[in-house]
Amino acid sequence: MDLFLFTVEPRWGADVVAAGAAGIVVDWERRGKARRQLGEGTQINADTPDDLARMRAATDGRLLCRINSSGPWTAAEVDEAIARGADEILLPMVRTPEEVDRTLDLVAGRCGLGILIETQDAVDRAAQLARRPLSRIYVGLNDLRIDRRSTELFRPLVDGTVDDVRAEVGQPFGVGGLTLPESGFPVPSALLAAELVRLGTDFTFLRRSFTADMAGRDPFTEVPRMLEALAGLRCARPAEAAERRARFVAAVTGAPVDAGPVREPAVAARPA
Repeated sequence: MDLFLFTVEPRWGADVVAAGAAGIVVDWERRGKARRQLGEGTQINADTPDDLARMRAATDGRLLCRINSSGPWTAAEVDEAIARGADEILLPMVRTPEEVDRTLDLVAGRCGLGILIETQDAVDRAAQLARRPLSRIYVGLNDLRIDRRSTELFRPLVDGTVDDVRAEVGQPFGVGGLTLPESGFPVPSALLAAELVRLGTDFTFLRRSFTADMAGRDPFTEVPRMLEALAGLRCARPAEAAERRARFVAAVTGAPVDAGPVREPAVAARPA
């Protein structure tokens, strides 16, 4: 599973990629985001074109740039992102195939275009969207929760929503975000990782919690440890995978799970 780090700190980003992450995400999305996420305690970045250029110079990892949702500004943002070195552009808050088609025309094959499915409209049109020549498709749980006026962040992972979208997607597919295996709230990262493996997730993001959890730790130890844990989950026996799925559902829904402990995949111990 490819790991992508949200950062505009060149040294930090370069180290995480050198340690095994697939690349970096620079985040330009802010139009209407404060209003949409008012009171949600979410992260709104203030990354710039200069940040994108700095990250391009810092690492040869895959460089993604999340622009704003589709609008009159999209053409200028696409041109700027490509000029500053983006390998792919991520289009957030997609609602219609027409938005994607217009952006594909603007990109004109100069870089990849991925989309974020984080509205109910996009969920309903997942099959149409997946027929476009996209570099990746990611289900954004937080904005989907807001769009649905829900309070349950991980509900789409247990109510069939993400499974249904995944079934339509042939491109690299992503959902959720991970941090260190022993961390994560309100759902333990180890259980979320098992769910991503169950779904056949091809990539995911390392975001605020990962950066916070990494304080004082060495990425050249921790990133390989995360990748080793994911590899262990892929090798799990069916009974172990089913048990972790049951524990994940219980963690999301609050329902009791009648099962004993399951052995977690062996990973190297983190040095004290």
